[in-house]
Formats: sequence, structure tokens, C-alpha cells
Amino acid sequence: MRITDTADLWWKTAVVYCLDVETFMDWNGDGIGDFEGLSQRLDHLSELGVTCLWLMPFYPTAERDDGYDITDFYGVDPRLGSHGDLVEMIRTANDRGMRVIADLVMNHTSIKHPWFAEARTSTDNPYRDFYVWRSDPPPDTSADVVFPDAETGTWQLEEKTGEWYLHRFYKEQPDLNIANPLVRDEIAKVMGFWLQLGLSGFRVDAVPFLLETEGVTDEEAAAFADPHAYLRALRALLGRRSGNGVLLGEVNLPHDQQAQFFGGADGDELTMQFDFIAMQAMYLSLARADAQPLVDALLARPPVSPDCQWATFARNHDELTLDKLSDDERAEVFAAFAPDERMQVYGRGITRRLPPMLDGDPRRVRMVYSLMFSLPGTPVLFYGEEIGMGENLAAEGRLAVRTPMQWTAGENGGFSTAAPSRLPGPVVEGGFAPEFVNVAQQRQDPDSLMSFMKLLIRRYRESPELGWGDIEVLETDQPAVLVHRCTWDDGTLVAMHNLSAEPVTVPVTLDGCGPGHRLVDLLQVQSTDVGEGGTTVLALEGYGHRWLRVVAADSRRLL
Repeated sequence: MRITDTADLWWKTAVVYCLDVETFMDWNGDGIGDFEGLSQRLDHLSELGVTCLWLMPFYPTAERDDGYDITDFYGVDPRLGSHGDLVEMIRTANDRGMRVIADLVMNHTSIKHPWFAEARTSTDNPYRDFYVWRSDPPPDTSADVVFPDAETGTWQLEEKTGEWYLHRFYKEQPDLNIANPLVRDEIAKVMGFWLQLGLSGFRVDAVPFLLETEGVTDEEAAAFADPHAYLRALRALLGRRSGNGVLLGEVNLPHDQQAQFFGGADGDELTMQFDFIAMQAMYLSLARADAQPLVDALLARPPVSPDCQWATFARNHDELTLDKLSDDERAEVFAAFAPDERMQVYGRGITRRLPPMLDGDPRRVRMVYSLMFSLPGTPVLFYGEEIGMGENLAAEGRLAVRTPMQWTAGENGGFSTAAPSRLPGPVVEGGFAPEFVNVAQQRQDPDSLMSFMKLLIRRYRESPELGWGDIEVLETDQPAVLVHRCTWDDGTLVAMHNLSAEPVTVPVTLDGCGPGHRLVDLLQVQSTDVGEGGTTVLALEGYGHRWLRVVAADSRRLL
């Protein structure tokens, strides 16, 4: 495939940036971030190199689950602005080369959604079957709850009708009945509506829960025997409406089950999926200063269709889940990065951002982001990562990492001119407070983390083999060092990362290379000649990292 054939699959080499409008930038001074404020900060994201914005829920909400309990799938929360403000922001982002996707949260509604308000009135209401009900007392489902600190089961009694409704999340979030064709039609309409307003796709929330048929009648289950057929239909709808839109799915399952949500070899279901397993293995490798857990996770990735992609990340908007690690492995990661119980949540995750977990060591922070961007896939950043924001453990649970964006060293970090009590959450305090960590200062510092992130993003965008190529892990005699090679078309990139504090010298053998080939460092100005048999010896400082492009004597590539 020629490089000119790849434009329709823009997401293969995109840089995705997740943000919550509510906490990003307040422009009208009411204490709440808004679309006008986001529009005013799009130049920052463009300068950073972002090519795709992922918006967390901006819909009207009852505010039980930070916007994920929606009361109107077609609306815009008036605190954030209007439909017009959203469309203007999308147009402005497009003008700067950025596409916009948004959370599609269709597994459940708010208890205050008009559908549920109707459904709970009587057993024969037309909206009753939009949700999942049972008339007999449910069994113990305490092991199935997503929020064990708040719920004891997944069924809630509705007093008026004497029946129970299903809720996989909070009881204020009743599950929709995906087996009902009317519900499936509504999901398609919601997608079509937002695509018409300019979105380029969706991050699909809780996909396995969305497609499950727990609690539905036997007749409904039989009529909806293949939930993946519906996922294929949504992907087809997206293709018809947008041409090159994306469905980025949250599927935290073992790799073999994730492959099913891609659509197998056909690649006709989810466009992209987060690689939760590699992310968790990375933290185990960091805790041990041993690359092997991450190597095992990367090599265990099932092959995917060229029409699909893995999404890589170091941190996201939820707790840093460790649910795919064993109990002993999870204890290792907790001991290394979250020794205080206040830093842990649900016994399975960490409510901290990366820099505090790494004790603010800039070598380690930069090494981890270099590693993330060098892994095959599409990198996803959470707002504030570009400047090394910390968390505020005074905020409840996952809200600890959803603090206001830090633009300046001024009051409220330049996020808002309102009184601190009116903000959506507390600003970070301590060593990662705005006076120490903010955009304005780092823009002026060529050695800042933000300057380094700009370089990483630029190099990633210049290296299509990271989005398109396959990974080959090269053998080394250093357990703490990961050396991997990505090749696509006529390009080859070798990345090296030292997970330990000790400097090392690493012998490397590159098949197909020899005298006349050079390894040109993409993150600093230097190069290394390749010897006979493709051998070379490369040095890495403690927590060092290098990106090396393999260049032949007759290469026509621009470095």
C-alpha cells in the first residue's frame, strides 16, 4: 500500500486528545468550562499536534456520574453552551486540522430521562420495554456491580410497580434493553444526529455491557441472538453517513474476546479499541523494572484487520484499572505507585495521574510517554498530560484526575475567574499545583515536558510504521530494556526504552541491515552506523529512550 492510499484511514496515525468541556476552560466566568472556552484553546491543541478531539459527555445530565447519566441524548448541557456553540467549535477544530468525536453512552440513561420517567409509571407503558425489568426478587448480584462502594447489586426495586430494573452502574442509571428494536433504532438516530452536526465518530462507552442481554425475555433474546450483527450495522451506518468516521470502543476484556468486537478478520465492527491489557502490563513492568510483562502483552495482541486499530494510552479519565493483573501483580503495582489507600479505588484501580506516581521524576515521565507513542497503534492523551498535571486526592474517586485544566500560575490555574467554590472540582494542590505546572510557563521553556510532547507527536506523525506496521520485539541481554521494531512499506523504526535507573549498553541485531545502513536518532541529533550482520551496540541512560530510523545509503526519506 502506498502512503497516498492511507488518508481515508486517518485514525491509523491520529493523535487523540480526551477532554471534559466542563473542566477545560471557563470563558464566561461562571465557574464551569464551556464550548466557547474550548474554542479559545484550540490553538493550544493544534500547536501540540493533536488531530482528533474526544469530548467526554456534554449532554444534559442529572450529575450522578459526572455526565455519564444522560437525560437527553440529543441535547447540550446549557451550562456548557448551545448546539450553536458546539457546531462553531467543531468547525473551528476542523479548520485547524482536528476532527471531533464524542462519547456515545447508550448502555443506560439517567433515571430522570423522559423514557424512564414514562417506563416506571406502569407495566404496560409504551416505554416499559426500553428497559430491563423482572417481577421476581433477584438473586445476589453483589459480585457484578461496577461501583462496589456505592451499590450492593445490579437490580433496583421500583416501588410503584413492584418490579426491579437492571442497572450495571449506579441505580440512577437504568440499563436500556438492547434487545428491543425500538431502542436499537434510537441509538442509530442519536448517532445520525451528531454526525449530521459535524462529529467524526464516537468513543463508545461500555461496549460489552451495551450488547449484553441479561434479564431480557427468551423471545427477545432469540430475536437478538447475534448482538455483534448490530455492532456491524452501526459501523455500516457510520460509514454511510460519514465515509471515514470512527468507533473507538471501551472493551476491557481479554484479547481473544476483544478480537470479536473488532469483527475478526473482516474488521467490520469497532474501528479501534483501547489496549487495556498492554496498559496494565506496562505498569507492572515499570514497577518491576522488567520489560517482560509488557513484551508478553504486546506479543499476545491478536492480529486485526487493516480496517481496525489498537489505541494506546498511559492514563485515561477513569481510575487506572488493574483488573487484568493477578492479585499478587496488582499488589506490586499498588506498592510501587499507590501505597496509600486513598490512592486506590474499588480494590482494582489507582486514582492518580502518571507524574505523581513516578515521584515527579522527569526522566521516568518522559520515558513512559516515549514508550507509549512508540508502540504500534493510535496514541490517546488525557487532558493535562502534555504538561504533567497531578491529581487531587481530596476529590472523590475518579474525580481526582478530572480537575480543572492548568493554563497559568494564577488563581484557579487560569481555568476560571469565578470563586473556587463555584468550580466543578478542586484544583490540584502541592507540588503539581498550577504555580508549578501550567501551560503558559511550559510554552516558553524549550526543555519543558510540553515541548518534549510536541516533539514526540511530531515524530509519531512522521512515522507511519507506528500506525500501520507490525511489531517485532528484538532480543537483548538487559531485562529492563524493551527494544522493538516497527516496519511498514519501506520504513523501519527501532525504539529502545530502559525501565530502570541504571545506564546500560545494549547490543542489537537488525535482520536485513548491514554496512551502508545507519540508525538516525529522531529525538536528538546523532546517528549510529550498522555493522556486519546488522549488529550494533547502543547506549541508554537510566530511564533512557531512543527512536532510531533505519536509513539505507540510497534512502529518499526525509528524516
